[in-house]
Amino acid sequence: MKRPARPGRDRRAVHHPGPSGAERLTGEAKVVVVGGGIAGLSAATILAERGVRVTLVEASPRLGGRVAAWPLEDGRTMSRGFHAFFRQYYNLRAVLGRPDPDLARLIPIRDYPLQRPDGMRDSFNNIPRTPPFSVMGFVARSPSFTLASLAKVDVPAALELLRVRFPDTYSHYDGESAAAFLDRLRFPADARDLALEVFARSFFADPNDFAAGELVAMFHTYFMGSAEGLLFDVPDDDYDTALWQPLGHYLARLGVEVRTGVRVSTIGPAGARTDHGELIEADAVVLATDPRAARSLVAGIGDPSGPMDAFTRRVAETVNAPPFAVVRLWLDALVAPQRPAFLGTSGYGALDNVSVLERFEAGAAAWSRTHGGSVVELHAYACDPDVLGNEGSTDRLVQHLTSELHRVFPETAHMGTLHSEVLVQDDCTLITPSPWNDRPGVETPASWLVLAGDWVRSDYPVALMERAATTGILAANALLQRWGVQGEGLWTVPTRGLLAR
Repeated sequence: MKRPARPGRDRRAVHHPGPSGAERLTGEAKVVVVGGGIAGLSAATILAERGVRVTLVEASPRLGGRVAAWPLEDGRTMSRGFHAFFRQYYNLRAVLGRPDPDLARLIPIRDYPLQRPDGMRDSFNNIPRTPPFSVMGFVARSPSFTLASLAKVDVPAALELLRVRFPDTYSHYDGESAAAFLDRLRFPADARDLALEVFARSFFADPNDFAAGELVAMFHTYFMGSAEGLLFDVPDDDYDTALWQPLGHYLARLGVEVRTGVRVSTIGPAGARTDHGELIEADAVVLATDPRAARSLVAGIGDPSGPMDAFTRRVAETVNAPPFAVVRLWLDALVAPQRPAFLGTSGYGALDNVSVLERFEAGAAAWSRTHGGSVVELHAYACDPDVLGNEGSTDRLVQHLTSELHRVFPETAHMGTLHSEVLVQDDCTLITPSPWNDRPGVETPASWLVLAGDWVRSDYPVALMERAATTGILAANALLQRWGVQGEGLWTVPTRGLLAR
């Protein structure tokens, strides 16, 4: 079989063939996909392309899950926060490429600096993309590294980053938190703040509660094991307009029944039942919800058999990350032109990044031209309860994040706010230092049920949106293999580090 063309520039990228079989389903099979986020959309795409009758059910009014966007007044939009579409997201980009083969709706961000209040700033622009020159170039240019601080680095621990082997690396760090690994690494404090903890928190977690294996995998995936580099793309408009509406139309053309605003209350061998008592009959279920909803649905299966009982306990032991917050401000003046479109921050309280949306979103740019102001988004990944304030009120949160914005972009202190939107959610997953192999995987003891989502274990070095897409494809492949149908091949960054034996 001819090896498929590489999806990026990394010559060491690895192709993982899907199951072999017939090109399309010869009989009839029905699948209900519960969850219309990236994982569910990916599973539905692969299944429908092979002739499976798919019903996709999403509780919210729109597709996209945790990368959703929705309209407001006056043409404005709101979302659940900034997401970076890295070039390493081979499988997600393949799904997005179904309605947009050239990925024309994704545009590059030139740079995304990381900044501290003392003025120290790291940049990923103009750094070589191919390991190990990427690491050498970053260290040489970064003010976070000095000869004195580099001398203190624990060399054996640092070499672990170059000796990864997946999936073994995930379980190698069982019981160790990301913070404990950083302590053992003895990286310079400045580098830890700017280059390490910022990325750890992008998993919506405090480094003390986050798995070291995930952190090590992240460094391999984004920096030390991939030649795609650390720059990324973003949609040229809000997520719904640029990504999910086109993909929804593509699924409809394949015959997928997309049902939004419908909540599933129970799942079983006969399919899924909605809150209104309707049974959506199916031969199999792809459970692709957020972890809290998945725990509830799995707990309701009610199968006391040994394998299912152990599986139910594994799902029940998954946990959610602390709440995250998104504050979007429509200001009455423009931020300074030298401000980057996206800025990561460390040391600014709960504020983790600032986005200037008119720099890349068409809708925000149109509003900016009409009103002469900037659309600025503030994102806090893992909020402290003291910052959130009283339940039901977001005043303290908005005041805190806005005051930090004034420190980051001082000119905004003199601007008025024409509109503001606030979102606080706690439906993201927390990947703790608990044993990796105890986490639920795609396949389950029930032949009719498979799992998908960024909370689901995958042996590949993938994370966040790419893990959601990858597990969605793997879930579809698992069902297709049972029906003798050819599955979808996957691509990942190299599964071994540069120094792995």
